[in-house]
Amino acid sequence: MEEKKTIFNYIGQVFSIYGVITVIFVVINLIIGNEAGSVSTLFSLGSAGLSTATLLELLLLTLIVSAAQIIFLTDVVIKDMALIARNILFFAVILAAIIAFAAGFGWFPLNNLGAWIGFIVSFAVCASISAFLMRLEENAENKKMQDALNRLKK
Repeated sequence: MEEKKTIFNYIGQVFSIYGVITVIFVVINLIIGNEAGSVSTLFSLGSAGLSTATLLELLLLTLIVSAAQIIFLTDVVIKDMALIARNILFFAVILAAIIAFAAGFGWFPLNNLGAWIGFIVSFAVCASISAFLMRLEENAENKKMQDALNRLKK
């Protein structure tokens, strides 16, 4: 049985995701920040750091990811939907948000085919890893529930 979540659980989840995203961008910034600074607003300060605007954009993206996670990957909003459909919708919302951010905030040039290929490849890799980890978590939870059921039967 899933424990009842409070607003503090969701706030903790938002900042956990935000922390991971920020660390990823800090590492990327250290590696390619100077080269990417003239191409992307994400790295406008070069390898000197991430701008306040970038940090706020990443926070907004995190809020969207967290909302999509609550909507599609829990039973809070949608009760009956196949897991594969939930995952597809979850990743579609994130993909749409990132595309909107790329266009709205200048994350990468919209007319640069190489930037789009890099984005699609990195998104696909990250989405695949995420889906794999979600599957592992689901299997572990199912095993735990099956073990508990077996103990009850004895």
